[in-house]
Amino acid sequence: MNKSILRNISKSKLAILTVFIILFLDQSLKIWIKTHMFLGQEIHVFGNWFIIHFTENNGMAFGYEFAGNFGKIFLSLFRIFAVAIIAWYLHKLIKSNAPTIVVICVSLIFAGAIGNIIDSAFYGMIFNESYYQIASLFPEGGGYSSFLHGKVVDMLYFPVISGHFPQWFPFWKSQEFIFFRPIFNIADSSISIGVFLIIFFQRKFFKDYDKKPKNEIIN
Repeated sequence: MNKSILRNISKSKLAILTVFIILFLDQSLKIWIKTHMFLGQEIHVFGNWFIIHFTENNGMAFGYEFAGNFGKIFLSLFRIFAVAIIAWYLHKLIKSNAPTIVVICVSLIFAGAIGNIIDSAFYGMIFNESYYQIASLFPEGGGYSSFLHGKVVDMLYFPVISGHFPQWFPFWKSQEFIFFRPIFNIADSSISIGVFLIIFFQRKFFKDYDKKPKNEIIN
């Protein structure tokens, strides 16, 4: 077995391990939140800077909504399609002996996408509602919705800076501002970190990769 095959096997295992760790952390926290907190409940971890705030959304990352029932189905199907493309691309990167850090970054994006798909696809079927109550896993009366109609669970909230815009400020004068306002989950973080690292270090990541001979990349 040549060194190229050994490297690819090692990167394959690393990709699988990365995906497994992210999914385990993401789903463990979401299930704990669903079975221990009601919607809107908060736990202050570090004062008012880091708060576990239980919320759910029908839409995209960081709590942004994609309106309507059609929008929900479209977004779920789009996520599944995107995951298939990312899986194909990740396999291609490993096979072509791409830099290890690139494989890890794409694995982070892949894991995050799967994490939110699990919520959308199955949470409506295996949990009941969290309004004014703590949800049950596999309730006797069935879940709150059907396949692909589940809500994504978000909980990580970092309102590090808060205040009000001054009176003279255009458009938002005297209005409250909070940074960072969006509430998100581990899957969202995984996607964001993977994308950020690829964009920020793009030249460094692919510098040596682009210099490789064609036959070395293919074999």
